[in-house]
Amino acid sequence: MFVNVEHLGIAVKDIAASDELFSKLFNTVPYKHEAVESEGVTTSFFKINQTKIELLEATNPDSPIAKFIEKKGEGIHHVAFEVDDILAEMQRLEKEGFVLLNKTPKQGADNKLVCFLHPKGTNGVLIELCQEQP
Repeated sequence: MFVNVEHLGIAVKDIAASDELFSKLFNTVPYKHEAVESEGVTTSFFKINQTKIELLEATNPDSPIAKFIEKKGEGIHHVAFEVDDILAEMQRLEKEGFVLLNKTPKQGADNKLVCFLHPKGTNGVLIELCQEQP
């Protein structure tokens, strides 16, 4: 079951410059930086009340973020939804005809298990399912 919007992911070219920009915008500093080797990104998280914003910078030219920026430029990359049981949601969504970009949950940033849905089946929006790990 979907619980809430967990975060918005924004692809950026320069995380340090973007941290400075969003710190001014939100009047707060990021609460966390994290490298996610499996995705080839460095992340930075801001929290405004219950809303989280994740900035993503590519760490190699073959990462999904590098390819996204090359094709579309900087901007909103994905919307992440917290789910209470990621395996059950993955099975349910696959039965409903959605295309999963990974067949098993993988380790994401911020201590989450994650799975992405192909944007061709979600009106062009990359959807991330995420579940807090114990």
